[in-house]
Amino acid sequence: MKISPPRRVARLTAATLVPGLLLLTACGGNSSEDEMKKLESSSRLPSAEVLYNNGIDALRTRRYALAAAQFEVLQQNYPYSGYTANSQLMEGYAYYLQNKYPEAAQQLNRFIELHPTSPDSAYAFYLLALCYYEQIADVGRDQQLTMEAMSKLQDVVVRFPQTTYARDAQLKIDLCRDHLAGKEMLVGRFYEEQHNYESAINRFQHVVQDFQTTNHVAEALERLVEVYLKLGLTDQARRTAAVLAYNYPGSKWYRYAYNDLKEYKLLSDKTPLPGKLVNAAPAAQSSSPVGAQLSPQASRTTDRAPAPPVMSRAPVAAVSSGSLPSPEQAVAAKASAGGAGTKSRH
Repeated sequence: MKISPPRRVARLTAATLVPGLLLLTACGGNSSEDEMKKLESSSRLPSAEVLYNNGIDALRTRRYALAAAQFEVLQQNYPYSGYTANSQLMEGYAYYLQNKYPEAAQQLNRFIELHPTSPDSAYAFYLLALCYYEQIADVGRDQQLTMEAMSKLQDVVVRFPQTTYARDAQLKIDLCRDHLAGKEMLVGRFYEEQHNYESAINRFQHVVQDFQTTNHVAEALERLVEVYLKLGLTDQARRTAAVLAYNYPGSKWYRYAYNDLKEYKLLSDKTPLPGKLVNAAPAAQSSSPVGAQLSPQASRTTDRAPAPPVMSRAPVAAVSSGSLPSPEQAVAAKASAGGAGTKSRH
C-alpha cells in the first residue's frame, strides 16, 4: 500500500517556536503561558514524547488550544516519530472540542489518508462524521451540511458495521432523514400558503414516498388531503385520507383530515372514525427516535464523541491505540468543552 509521505518542514528551534505557540494559545490562560515560558527557557526543542504528553495533559485540563499547538509542533518537527499518528488524531479531537470543525476535519482527513489501516480508523471516521453532524442548521436554512453528515455517517456504517460507532451513526442517519423531511414539510407548507398547490403536492408526496420512516408522514398525508380538497380532487382526497386512517388512526392529523372530509360532506359509512383501528391493523409508528425536527445543537451537551483512547497522564509510551470507548461512555466530553446552548424546535 502506498503511503503518502509526511509533510517536509524545517526543524524549528525553541526560540522561533515559542512566539508562534503563544499566539496560538493566547486563550489558554496563565497555565498555558507558564508552560510556554518553560519551552522558551529551554535550550532545545522538547522531544516528541514531551510534546505529546504535554498535549495530553493540556487536553485533560481543558486547555484545548494549547493541546492543539503541542500536537501540531510534534507533527512538524518529528514526522517519523511513533507519536506522530496519534498526535494527528488528538489534534483533531482538540479542535473538535473547541467546535472548530473545519480544522478538526482537516486533521482527521490527514490521519485517515496516512493511516488507513490504523486500529483508530473507525474512531477517526466517526469523529469526522460528527464534525458535519454537529453543524446541521435548523430546517429554515440550507441543508447541504445535513446531506454531507449523512454521507459521512454512512461511511462509518459501511466500513465498520460491527462497532458501537456504526450503531450510533445509524441512529444519527435516522435523525438526519427526519430533519430533511422536516425541511420538505416547511417548504410544502409555504407553497400551500401561497396557493402554489402543485408545488406543495410535490413536496408532501416526496415526504410520503421517500421519508416513510420519519415522523412527518402523517402530517404530509393530511396536508395532501387539504390541498386535494382545495383543488376539488375529491377522489384523491378520500384515498389519501384512507391511507392516513389505516396507518395513523389515532393521530391528530387523521382527526384533522376526517373533519375536513366532514366539512366537504365526503364522509361515507366506510370512513373510519378517528382513533379506531382499520381492520384491526396496528397503527404504523415512526422508527425515528426524535420529534418534529432534529436539533443537533441541543444534543451537544450530552451526545458528543468519546475521547480518543490515549488520554492518560504523561509520561506515556508511544501508542497505536487499543480498544475505543463507546459513545455512551464519554457523554461528559462536551460539558468539558463548554458546549453551545440548545436550539428551540420549530
